[in-house]
Amino acid sequence: MGKMRDAVERTRSQLGAGLDNVLALGRTVDEDTLDELEAVLLTADIGSTTTSEIMRNLRQRALREKATTDELKQMLKEELRAILDSVEQPTNHPAQSPEVIMMVGVNGTGKTTTSGKLAALYGTHGRKALLCAADTFRAAAIEQLEVWAQRSGVDIIKTKQGGDPSAALYDSLTAGKARGADIVIVDTAGRLHNKAGLMAELDKMRRTAQKLVPGAPHQVFLVLDATTGQNGMQQARLFTESAGVTGIVLTKLDGTAKGGIVIAIARELKLPVVFAGVGEKMEDILPFNSDAFLDSLLG
Repeated sequence: MGKMRDAVERTRSQLGAGLDNVLALGRTVDEDTLDELEAVLLTADIGSTTTSEIMRNLRQRALREKATTDELKQMLKEELRAILDSVEQPTNHPAQSPEVIMMVGVNGTGKTTTSGKLAALYGTHGRKALLCAADTFRAAAIEQLEVWAQRSGVDIIKTKQGGDPSAALYDSLTAGKARGADIVIVDTAGRLHNKAGLMAELDKMRRTAQKLVPGAPHQVFLVLDATTGQNGMQQARLFTESAGVTGIVLTKLDGTAKGGIVIAIARELKLPVVFAGVGEKMEDILPFNSDAFLDSLLG
């Protein structure tokens, strides 16, 4: 809870100041109050589509019940929780190891760093991870992942820069099975020469994984930079359509005043945020919890 509270400090400061102005103690809610609340929500990057839906529900309920501003804040929290809870899904770990997690997303979102942090996090829960350096396109991606493998004390399987990512994946899954790994985390390319090529490459990797491990990849995590806000949503849609994304890892949540993007992701992409990156250190990645997030955001 402490780390999540720290991570959303910027968003809370901006959103909280706006809410405090709108929800002055004891006022009865009227149309002006609701209009002001709508403007505040838009500043937090909840997005116009999602904000409109939230406000439609709040208008009906608050005016019908002649709610006070205190009650309106509670209603808002309930609306946000309902959106987040609607996309939550239990993680189904495969009966047979290894579990295969593909990390996808554009360059610059922190995908390689997140792969290393996740390997370390799983290790603290007693699950042996292996890293696959399948981003063979970006200069220094393999070396960067090697550094994280050393820091987190996990094995890494790699090929040379410019090599075939599916070959790296094949070698990694073969090694993972032989070494008794519980999880293989696959760092994929964030770009190739064109977007169509990237999506075709990801599809080829999915087929390679399925040949070696039944049901693989079991999870496809899209790494999204929270500071890109609504601009990141278009990236997310592209990957969701093409790569079978099962959840979002939201990085740099501590670096933005627009943490409401979490709500927009759930409502517009129908995907849960499964992990949140909240800093630079190895341990600065948290399993996402909607209650902790909303309590930190709204109090």
